[in-house]
Amino acid sequence: MLKELNLVIDYIEDHLTDELSLEKVSEYAGVSDYHFRKIFFYLSGLTLSEYIKNRKLSEANKELMDGEKVTDVAFKYGYQSVDGFTRAFKKWSGFLPSDVIKKGVSQSSPKLSFVITVKGGNTMEFRIEAKPAFNLVGVSKRVPMQFEGVNNEIVKLAESITDEQKEEMHSLQNIEPYEIVNASYDADANFLKEEGGLTHLIGVLTTKNQVSDLLEKVPVEACTWAIFPNEGPYPSTLQETMAKTYSEWLPSSDYEVINAPAFSFTKMDKHKKDYAYSEVWMPVRKK
Repeated sequence: MLKELNLVIDYIEDHLTDELSLEKVSEYAGVSDYHFRKIFFYLSGLTLSEYIKNRKLSEANKELMDGEKVTDVAFKYGYQSVDGFTRAFKKWSGFLPSDVIKKGVSQSSPKLSFVITVKGGNTMEFRIEAKPAFNLVGVSKRVPMQFEGVNNEIVKLAESITDEQKEEMHSLQNIEPYEIVNASYDADANFLKEEGGLTHLIGVLTTKNQVSDLLEKVPVEACTWAIFPNEGPYPSTLQETMAKTYSEWLPSSDYEVINAPAFSFTKMDKHKKDYAYSEVWMPVRKK
């Protein structure tokens, strides 16, 4: 995957002045569109669309520095109007394209190069399990994506769960893991938008279909799961494990992530403050 990622970066560079669809880029990578965009986001911190836009504007900046006209540069890099180019350029750089010509100010978004560094020879423990179709049932809301620290919106969601909802979840729970899980899906990093949000559900797994209006039901098809156990300070150890699954394990594995909810559960240690055992469940398939 690492080799393919860098080949894709070269492909993007060769087609910056073309109409470059995200689907075309993923197709060139030779993996599913969903998998490629997810891996790209976790490794680079940017959505694929953001990266392409930044590279186009960076190259446009160079050409403006070389004395090219704003109109010519705007149309060369795929903008339908000078106004549209100017707005995008100002949002990216903080100044106008004309300022580049008049004042010599400049901004750059360098070409990416992907390298995975393994520190300390640490290995990631995981197991692979096939599961039949099931439903995630629980309470959910849109929350901002957050990769470090406690997400206060998720805390508020947990605090909002009523005794009735808890009782129904308990009665429905009938498939492993027999735990309260935190599931995430419909993330904006699936690249439909460029804001950072996702739907977070707190609930249980069940094969039952009869669910009251108190809870939301999210069907999950039968698939294979890569499961990553971890233990340590909470929530940092869990968040670090989730990041490593995308940035280290997936690029070097024979699996690709599929478009289904990922989830985790956490069991706090009663004898150690802010210490927990957790598992991350990622839906995958063989490449």
